[in-house]
Amino acid sequence: MSTDESGRSVNLTEGSLLRPLIALSLPIVASQLLQVMYNLADTFWVGRLGQNAVTALSLSLPFVFLMISLGGGLTVAGTVLVSQNTGAGNTERVSHVAGQTIAFVSLVSIGLAAIGFALSPVLLPLIGGSADAEAIRLAVVYTRIIFVGVIFMFGFQIFQALLRGYGDTVTPMYLMGASVTMNILLDPILILGFNNNLLFELLDDAPLLGNLGWIDALPYLTSPEWLHNLPFLDVNFLALQADLFAATGFTGMGVTGAAVATVVSRGVAAMIGFWLIFSGRLELTVSLSDLRLELETVRKIVDIGVPTAAEQSANSLAYTVMTSLAAMVSGPAVAAYGIGNRINTFVFLPAVGLARGTETAVGQNLGAEQNARAKRAVLLSTGIVAVVFGVVSVLVFLLARPLVTVFIPGDPTVINLGTDYFKIIGPTYVFMGAFQVINAGFRGAGSTRTAMAFSIVSQWGVRIPPTYLLITVAGVGAMGVWSGIAFSHIAAAAAVGVWYVYGDWADNVLDEAEPGEEIAADDQAADPNGDGQPESEPAVDD
Repeated sequence: MSTDESGRSVNLTEGSLLRPLIALSLPIVASQLLQVMYNLADTFWVGRLGQNAVTALSLSLPFVFLMISLGGGLTVAGTVLVSQNTGAGNTERVSHVAGQTIAFVSLVSIGLAAIGFALSPVLLPLIGGSADAEAIRLAVVYTRIIFVGVIFMFGFQIFQALLRGYGDTVTPMYLMGASVTMNILLDPILILGFNNNLLFELLDDAPLLGNLGWIDALPYLTSPEWLHNLPFLDVNFLALQADLFAATGFTGMGVTGAAVATVVSRGVAAMIGFWLIFSGRLELTVSLSDLRLELETVRKIVDIGVPTAAEQSANSLAYTVMTSLAAMVSGPAVAAYGIGNRINTFVFLPAVGLARGTETAVGQNLGAEQNARAKRAVLLSTGIVAVVFGVVSVLVFLLARPLVTVFIPGDPTVINLGTDYFKIIGPTYVFMGAFQVINAGFRGAGSTRTAMAFSIVSQWGVRIPPTYLLITVAGVGAMGVWSGIAFSHIAAAAAVGVWYVYGDWADNVLDEAEPGEEIAADDQAADPNGDGQPESEPAVDD
């Protein structure tokens, strides 16, 4: 394993594969964990507002993901092109494709934001089905605010994708941590305000914050007087809340506050990320001249990225359809499905991290023309994810009810449905993880059409039709939704496994001579010694 001067970028083309693959993937897992904390913080605090608020977020997220994935899939082209050019040693091309990705995807995101803002009031009632009218209204408000700030969400996605392709997953992790911290601080205040806010109750009871009595309760120990006099300790947070409410009258923005907190925290992260890239403070640097779009590079980004955008869009649309199928059952089923998916984003972290790491490992090795090593990286990642999810499946199965209860206390109908969700889906996590990692290998090779095909089949072929039949024909309600998801995990993993063994996916997407390098390459081939005489025999590249 080798790193850049900052010790952050990883080269996976030499030496052992296991250590650098884990070194690359663990920060991605941490970043995804932080991303999940975004979602869980929103769900936790919005859950204090009741079922309609939780349902609103469940209805909104599929549509938001659908629109974001249309452009976000293009960032995968940045990862592929940066990783393969890095593996091939094309330093100048790395900066060029990074700049082109930033410029092109940013333009796409502006158009998608406008479309999403306009369509939210039209499409969300269709997604909502039998959901309460108030839940649909809240979903529209939440979604429109998210689309106002979607350029920031795209910006941070681009930053992560480019750095990941270069082999630096640590810097995005740090930046994600700062962004999540800001979101966690903003969420309870913007959502609940200063009136009956659970945050102030928790702080008032917290050791070394609002309550030092636990020290005095220990045998032979008392908290010293100076400790009580520190301004940040032993604060009466309930009195502080009352004073803040008297001064501002702020009772919170409800679901709107969750959206504002997300946009602000993502916006700060995106601006810092681009500042790092353009200021030269990272090994991967981009200049303003790299932002001038060139047709050939844009075509390559589109060629690689559009299938992934279509894949992610199809997945997001499938999630929307699945939400609608849950809505055909009942409002509580939608809430349970939304909570289940949010918890799953945490459960799936090892698969997501290894999948993203596998994309880079495959890309760098194919760029270095080490095809067998690229295939070995996929196999190694699959083995790791199988072991990890074997343990995760058992834990989720055993802890199903407590997991759901945390997010919507006091609603036994939703809790029971959510518990059934994990009892049925949990045992299939191993198959889901294997599918994610193997399909990521196809994507890292630039075989984004292959990855797209398998993702579409996994959702629209072996998930939605069986789920619909189980609901409408078999009449098993929410159990049909959960069973359809479990079946799709198994079937999709079997399909990609067969293609990994027998398919011809392991080729890179780099041109033999990149634009602007063809003439120089031809001259060098004709006169490699620079003496005006052609070489009698070609050199062998070992």
